[in-house]
Amino acid sequence: MRAWTVASADDGVRVSEVPAPALRGGGVLVEVLAAHLPAYTKVVVSGNRGGLPLPLTLGPSCLGRVIDVAPDVFHVAPGDIVLDTALLDAGDGDEILVGWVGLGGSGAGSERTDRMRAVWHDGVFAERALCAKETLVKLPGAEHHPDPARLSFLPWLCIAASGLHAAGPLAGRDVAVIGATGQLGGAAVLMALAEGAATVTAVGRNKEALDRLGELGPRVRTHRLSGDRTTDAAAIGPVDIVLDALGATPTADATMAGYDSLRGRGTLVLVGGVRQDLTIPYGDLMHRRLTVRGSWMSDDRTVTTVWNLIRSGALDLSTVDVHTVGLDDPAAALDLAERTTGLGFVALVP
Repeated sequence: MRAWTVASADDGVRVSEVPAPALRGGGVLVEVLAAHLPAYTKVVVSGNRGGLPLPLTLGPSCLGRVIDVAPDVFHVAPGDIVLDTALLDAGDGDEILVGWVGLGGSGAGSERTDRMRAVWHDGVFAERALCAKETLVKLPGAEHHPDPARLSFLPWLCIAASGLHAAGPLAGRDVAVIGATGQLGGAAVLMALAEGAATVTAVGRNKEALDRLGELGPRVRTHRLSGDRTTDAAAIGPVDIVLDALGATPTADATMAGYDSLRGRGTLVLVGGVRQDLTIPYGDLMHRRLTVRGSWMSDDRTVTTVWNLIRSGALDLSTVDVHTVGLDDPAAALDLAERTTGLGFVALVP
C-alpha cells in the first residue's frame, strides 16, 4: 500500500510503497477515509516541534472505516466509522500521539513512552492503518454523513472543546479566543457558538480571517491585536472565559491581554503553542479569584459530545472550507496546508 513516510531526520515526507499493516493483539485495522493535515506539519517534519520516532509512517489522527479487529477488541466492529484520536494513554501522565511528536506528562518522555512508541509507532497518512484500540472512538451514524473529508476536522474541534469545557459550562457566558485566526482557534469559535456562549470574541492578527469569523453571526465580536497589552485587554473584555490557542509568539503579551480581560472568577485556559513564561501577579489572581488551566488533546467523552453536536446540526461544519489532497504529492500538500488557516483546513484523502 502507499503511505507518507519519513525515513530520517534529514529526510522529507515521501510517498512510499510499504507492507499493509498486519492485525495484532489490541489492534484495529482501518481504511483511512480522511485525515486532517495540520498547518504546521512541515515544521514537525523539520524537527522544530519535537522529535519524531523515525523512521515511521506519519500522521496523528484520521476518520476511518474498521476493516478488522483483534480478538480482544469489543467496542468497535468491522464496518464501523471511527475517529482515531492518536492519543495513547498509559496512565500516570505517560501519553503519546501515535505517528506524531506529542508526549504527555512533562513532555520529556520516559522509559515507558519509549516502549509505547516502539509498539505503536506508525501513523495514519496511508491507505490503511493499524490503530491501538484505545485511540478509537466509534461515531454512530457517521456512515451516512455525506462528506467524510469534512469530518476529519473533528480532532481539532475536540481539542478546542476540551479546553472550553475545562472552564465549565459555556451557555450564556462571554468567551474570548486568543489566536482565533488559526485552525485551532477557529475550531474554538465554532465550538463556543455551538455550546451556547452569549458572545464569542475572536482575537487575532489576520484581518481577512477575522472578517470571516465575524460573518458567523451576531454573537461573534472580533478584535485585531494591536500589540499593546492594555489596549488589547480593554477591547477583548470583560469576559468570563479566555481560551488561548496561539502558536509560537515572540512575547506573551497577547496571552496576558486575555488574562487581563477576565471578569472576577473568570478562567484562562491554555491549549496553544506559546513558548513564553507567563508572569501572573499573585495578588491579582487571588483577589479576583481567577483560574488558570492547561488543556492538552481530548478524551473519548468529548469526541462523542462533539460528534453529537455535528450529527444534530447544532454544530454546522458547512462554514469550514475543506481543501482535499491525495497521497501523490506530499510537498505540494504540505505547502497548501501551511498556507491554509482560519476556517479552512487540508484533508488528506488517500
